[in-house]
Amino acid sequence: MRLDKYLKVSRLVKRRTVANEACDAGKVEVNGKVARASYDVKVDDVIAITLGARVMRVRVTQVNEFATKENAAEMYTVEP
Repeated sequence: MRLDKYLKVSRLVKRRTVANEACDAGKVEVNGKVARASYDVKVDDVIAITLGARVMRVRVTQVNEFATKENAAEMYTVEP
């Protein structure tokens, strides 16, 4: 699954266009490297998203094409 779509489906970012713009601006890293929106997300990838002054790190646990609001949080775990 593409990185921008994963961010939207997992509800880490509200809209896919916002996720795409964040990737283009270099605000999203996967496994320590700046990633493009077309990056293919895999289980155990560590995604770091810079939102303002805050950096959120998550580890991918599942890659699902669709997710409801209830099980979207099961797609990742928050890293310290």
